[in-house]
Amino acid sequence: MTPTSKRRTPLAPYVILTPAIVLFVLFLALPIGYTVYLAMRRTQVSGLGLGAGARREVFVGFDNFAAALADGELWAGWLRVLGYGALVLVVMLGLALLFALLLDSARVRLSRFSRISIFLPYAVPGVAASLMWGFLYLPSLSPIRAILDVDLLGASTITYSMANVAVWGGTGFNMLVLYTTLRAIPRDYYEAARLDGASELQIALRVKIPILAPAIILTTVFSIIATIQVFTEPTTLRPFTNTISSTWSPLMKVYRDAFVTGDLYSAAATSIVIAAISLVLSFGFLRVVRDRAFGEG
Repeated sequence: MTPTSKRRTPLAPYVILTPAIVLFVLFLALPIGYTVYLAMRRTQVSGLGLGAGARREVFVGFDNFAAALADGELWAGWLRVLGYGALVLVVMLGLALLFALLLDSARVRLSRFSRISIFLPYAVPGVAASLMWGFLYLPSLSPIRAILDVDLLGASTITYSMANVAVWGGTGFNMLVLYTTLRAIPRDYYEAARLDGASELQIALRVKIPILAPAIILTTVFSIIATIQVFTEPTTLRPFTNTISSTWSPLMKVYRDAFVTGDLYSAAATSIVIAAISLVLSFGFLRVVRDRAFGEG
């Protein structure tokens, strides 16, 4: 190649990226853009709303967002989801870490069967799992109530019942992520700790868990996002009891506004508010973890 010849830009990277870019634009960028478009508009009714031109779409700017932020039902749903999420995150991630550490122990038996047994509930669709537990919660069918004598669908217990469904279905996935990370750790670390006189408990607390920190953070962020978007469990269990309202969670309110009352514009604005709060909570958690890890103020 002579010094004066022009460099040719390779086309292979762009050809490889084209399908991903097209899918991103069609199924992510365009829906988000259309949601923002709807969130800034509203139907204006003239007169009695009859005849051609009586209903027209008008631009209202950020009015729908202001209405969503001032909606008491939305914030009540957030409070319920925060309580539900705190319960789910602690129990689910705690069990996932415990199971991963136990399965990674050299003394464990039937590890393959145990891994499959713990992971299997994750393979059950959320609707099917909620229906199964819903029938188990019914007073006339529940063997649990016969033992505990507690109404599992009552106002004071429904949050725990829904959290149980989420923990049952999500623990296996998080366990597998943590267990896979543990299996990638060189065994030499454990042998060196044993030579220094460390017990299996000390190895778990002082070697395994610190190395697992990035995976624990990852599973926590994913779990926070999934908890904020809780919809399947309360919607599926709602026919079993009258203690779950149509706006129990923020996403249930979006569904009601969009498909029950027919207010697509309010639903679009509320969905954007939910997405923004999800980002704030997720990145806020990452910021707190980073500050503690690296000592930043």
